[in-house]
Amino acid sequence: MDVASVDREDEGRTDESDAGPVVVVGVDGSKASDAALAWAAEEARLRGASLRVVHSWNLPSWSYSAYLPPAAFEDIEPAAREDLERQVVHVLGPKPGMLVERDLREGPAAEQILEAAKNAILVVVGSRGRGGFSGLLLGSVSAQVAQHAHCPVTIVRS
Repeated sequence: MDVASVDREDEGRTDESDAGPVVVVGVDGSKASDAALAWAAEEARLRGASLRVVHSWNLPSWSYSAYLPPAAFEDIEPAAREDLERQVVHVLGPKPGMLVERDLREGPAAEQILEAAKNAILVVVGSRGRGGFSGLLLGSVSAQVAQHAHCPVTIVRS
């Protein structure tokens, strides 16, 4: 079976309610999000749904404190796109055998995952991402998604 891949940023955002069932997973390159991606892919297969892999990026916080030329930020989005692609291929392989939509978004992770999951049948996140307090049970993104999602949420612990 051939893989179909859609890059939402290149295609532009459309009404996603007619696209059939979709499972949304938020990723950030961490081991926890690798586990969430693998779990979400299997769940999407079982449900006959497509998989929307959401990766958000932000300008570094230090960029707001001093003037930096626009060229200083040119590599941030392409690097985020490469990170997203690398993680999808690492976890799902080059041919996952299902529709995998790579959805790169600028903005806070929880906000972007929730926006991408508005019409989803399920949203999946890892329990801890790349944040600083690794001893906590839930990270801030997973807690926000669990609290505000309009569909079932699965938080995968790795």
